[in-house]
Amino acid sequence: MSTKLKHWMIVCTILLMLFPSSGSIEAKRSSPGAPGTEDTAPTSTETSEKPLNLAELQRKYSETFVFRGPRVKQVALTFDDVPDPRFTPQVLKILKREGVKATFFVVGSRAKKHPDLVRKIHLDGHIIGNHSYTHNQFKKHSMQEFQSEILRTEKVIQNIVGYRPKLIRPPYGDINEAQVRWAKRHSYRVVNWNVDSLDWKGLDKNEVKQNVLETVGPGSIVLQHAGGGSGSNLSGTIEALPEIIEQLKSKGYQFVNVADMLQTKKNKL
Repeated sequence: MSTKLKHWMIVCTILLMLFPSSGSIEAKRSSPGAPGTEDTAPTSTETSEKPLNLAELQRKYSETFVFRGPRVKQVALTFDDVPDPRFTPQVLKILKREGVKATFFVVGSRAKKHPDLVRKIHLDGHIIGNHSYTHNQFKKHSMQEFQSEILRTEKVIQNIVGYRPKLIRPPYGDINEAQVRWAKRHSYRVVNWNVDSLDWKGLDKNEVKQNVLETVGPGSIVLQHAGGGSGSNLSGTIEALPEIIEQLKSKGYQFVNVADMLQTKKNKL
């Protein structure tokens, strides 16, 4: 073997010792997990889960989020967006005359303006639920804003009637999973409805009556309103209410508030 060839073999051996991975630099860059490459992300593909709709939320959190009560011959009449000096006293007068107790979901900003009406609801033997402070959709709020909506209203109501409501009704019935989980952790009950009078549309007496009586059944929670915006017309509910009560009584229904229907307390301890 020539001296020149020996010298070349020695050089090759040294190079192999210095660079044991004789593969290309590109191969090294493309190896799984190499720093600075896309493979630094987890190997499993992470996809965001589709938000649960209201029916799915109710099934998942059935002890916290309800649309109706047990299927016994009871009906819970509920009235949203109170207090309102135009409509709330008229509804209260009818309920008192008929001997019916109901549930009123109070908007905190309105309660602050009309505390005497909230007190009147309470003194008449009805129970009060939390319907937010500003009546904006919960799903448009951050968690901090959502909590503020509940807690501000809770404080206003407690200052007027002496208790913090356990029942929450989301404005427009709209709520997301994180908000329901928060309500569950803090022992609230979120109450929607399964019978909608649609009275907020300004429907007449017969339309409101039909919407309720054609849908109601054992354990129904009925949505009506005793307050609204500046242009609201709730004469349909006010005129239909005595006949709705009369017909349901004639069919053997008992009227209860939501807390009694759900066998829970009206207040948070």
